[in-house]
Amino acid sequence: MTFRMMRLTIGTLLLLAGTAEAADPVKLGLNYPSTGRYKEQGLAQARGAILAVDEINAAGGILGRPVELLTANSASKPEKAVENVQALASQGVSMLFGGSSSAVAIAAGKEAAKHDLLYFGTLTYANETTGADGHKHMFRETYNAHMAAKALAAYLNDSLKGKKLFYLTADYSWGWSTEASLREFTGSLDKTAHPGLLTTYPRPRESDFRDALVEAEKSGADVLMLVQFGDDMAMALKVAHAMGLKDKMTIIVPNLTLGMAKSAGSGIMEGVIGAVPWCWKVPYQYGFEEGQAFVEAFVERFGTYPSSSAASAYSIVYQFKAAAERARSLDTGKLISALEDYRYTHLKDEQTWRAFDHQNVQSVYVVRSRPRNDILKSKLHEDFFDILLRLPGDEAAQTLTEWQQERKAAGKPGKL
Repeated sequence: MTFRMMRLTIGTLLLLAGTAEAADPVKLGLNYPSTGRYKEQGLAQARGAILAVDEINAAGGILGRPVELLTANSASKPEKAVENVQALASQGVSMLFGGSSSAVAIAAGKEAAKHDLLYFGTLTYANETTGADGHKHMFRETYNAHMAAKALAAYLNDSLKGKKLFYLTADYSWGWSTEASLREFTGSLDKTAHPGLLTTYPRPRESDFRDALVEAEKSGADVLMLVQFGDDMAMALKVAHAMGLKDKMTIIVPNLTLGMAKSAGSGIMEGVIGAVPWCWKVPYQYGFEEGQAFVEAFVERFGTYPSSSAASAYSIVYQFKAAAERARSLDTGKLISALEDYRYTHLKDEQTWRAFDHQNVQSVYVVRSRPRNDILKSKLHEDFFDILLRLPGDEAAQTLTEWQQERKAAGKPGKL
């Protein structure tokens, strides 16, 4: 081989190596429950993420590189979620996302920070996620308990005057912060006048709910604040329905998803009021074209409407892509800078990745489940929610002062 031929061969090899490196996939790690009581919300996240990845790859990927989705089952267990983060980090993911339990998201986010990786929370409503336990590497795409409670209070407060409330609350971080926020904004801080009980978490039994609901009935309460999520909410609501409590009390479920409504069933859900960060009717009612396109693509692909869980995961993948392209990098520090205080519109009206706490500030919707017959007549039998109220994000979210007070009370610094 001549010197000239060798030079050409080395040049060709370098070119090919460069091409191969450019084609290496950008790996994203989804840490979600595919088993357990929150598995329906987990499946929705996986579907939303898969749809986003496929669309992005069809459009050229991220920074000219294909996107690969790696997944791990958290089973809604914090210790398992931490192990998943370690495993996904070792496989070279550029960011992590997922949720369905605030305890899981908080633990996983802290582990992600040890690996200098972003963690985007999907279903994690506890105030602590971006409050007392917030840090630079955690971004929450969905709203928090404070925002949901404020929206519910804006709708309910006139009708709650003179009414007695009873709280039936899941005994973990999301349940505690949700009850605290609801009590604050509905004027029900007096636990003697507005009693409540904590229920076992995880894996409550039907008998746990029955015993607690007997106490709720004995209390003479007018309103049942059912601070439960996923299959636990569906089980508790079915017990309440069987006991005839729906005829005696207004039932509020602070955080609803389409999957939860489907698990409970149209007849049992009828008349239940709750809050959502998004539902598939939002883009049609308010004229958001990108949201409509997402709904239609999701239905075509999966034969079901997307829930807020699916929308959150789908949005996160697109927001990561947009941040990487603004930063022209997958470096975590540069991605954080590209995200902070970034305003955008995607599936609904304007949203902001707020810099001081990394909370996504966005509109909150109060919904009520429609009559059973209307749901059964609807396409796919999944038109569960009527939208009663939209509270803008800047009215719903904590202020900087409120956030700093929460941090101070937890012994944390006043900035991330």
